[in-house]
Amino acid sequence: MRTEREKMLAGELYDPFDPDLVARRDQARALCQTLNATKESEQGVRRRVLEDLFGAGGDTVWMQPPFYCDYGSNIRLGARVFFNFNCTVLDVCEVRIGDYTLFGPGVQILTPLHPLDADLRRKQEYGKPIEIGADVWVGGGALILAGVRIGSRTIIGAGSVVTRDIPEGVLAAGNPCRVIRSV
Repeated sequence: MRTEREKMLAGELYDPFDPDLVARRDQARALCQTLNATKESEQGVRRRVLEDLFGAGGDTVWMQPPFYCDYGSNIRLGARVFFNFNCTVLDVCEVRIGDYTLFGPGVQILTPLHPLDADLRRKQEYGKPIEIGADVWVGGGALILAGVRIGSRTIIGAGSVVTRDIPEGVLAAGNPCRVIRSV
């Protein structure tokens, strides 16, 4: 019998009210609250919180709080990823982000999905992983939705809604986000 966490990470329907998942979310939110309450002068405290929060990359991430996430442990960062103010990562499935990727303020990375059937939606949800390559720049206020892959060296324009895969080495923008040109 698979746990609800195993089902969640596999992108299958799962119960988000499972006690283990609730406890893991509570732990991540407590870490986010601690992070978000730090002062600029408390870089050592921030670093320790980020190392505890993320599944990988907490040792080199550059973070401007506030930051919010569901679990944190499902977020795997490459070297020197930057999150500007007020970013949110809902990581019910794995989120992989490559080296030197930059996120503008207010970016949201959202892996959860909900069933179309209302009765099922009351008690279960599912998700799809997100993968973002290296040296990507995501402009402020962009939304990156479940199941999307963004190639390395790509630029996503501010306010874009990324609903499908974007190849590497392009400038893409809009709602829905579309490739505008190569870079």
